[in-house]
Amino acid sequence: MHSYHVFMRETTSKEKMLKKIRKALLEKRDNPYPNLEDLPLYEDYSGHIDQLFAEQFKAVSGNFIFCEDNIQLIENLLLLAEEKSWRKIYCWEPELQKLLTTYEYPFYSTDTEFLNAEVGITLCESLVARNGSILISNGNESGRRLSIYPHVHIVIAYTSQLVLDLKDGFKLLKQKYPDSLPTMISNITGPSRTADIEKTLVLGAHGPKELYVFLLEGIS
Repeated sequence: MHSYHVFMRETTSKEKMLKKIRKALLEKRDNPYPNLEDLPLYEDYSGHIDQLFAEQFKAVSGNFIFCEDNIQLIENLLLLAEEKSWRKIYCWEPELQKLLTTYEYPFYSTDTEFLNAEVGITLCESLVARNGSILISNGNESGRRLSIYPHVHIVIAYTSQLVLDLKDGFKLLKQKYPDSLPTMISNITGPSRTADIEKTLVLGAHGPKELYVFLLEGIS
């Protein structure tokens, strides 16, 4: 009696996957997300936007200080400068210079000895609460150097500049510069960092090592 052996080639994982794809293409299926473009990217946030920013900003190694008024701002700046022994503090924006001068806070108003700069104080365009980032541009007198060269970057911001998402930050930019947007717009998320060197996280490798946001009540 002859025995017959039927050898069946085992189906490979690749063939199984292709079979599923073919089947899916042949079957007519309704779009499970017909209005995807109309759906919000994130769930609605009903909390305090300043609290959300503070939480997210701290999560990326930022230092957040809320100030009720200008006097409290100057007091905090003085205490911080004394604690950190800062001497070379630079501020180039007239609005901030006027504020600091009113309270006789010492700073460099030009780029004299800038190679030794320790601290740069600037304004910003907006604070993005969703990821704790800061939107800045070169649309003011600080340009770009003051936010990237000194080891410490201090941002003075106002509650009117708080936005939920980056798209809202760009809306503020378009309102502020209706005719022509600044040539440099940057979104800062925490101090400069890199893990390129032996996969060890290093702060301040390509920019400021410390980043502070002083938030004031009011309109910028």
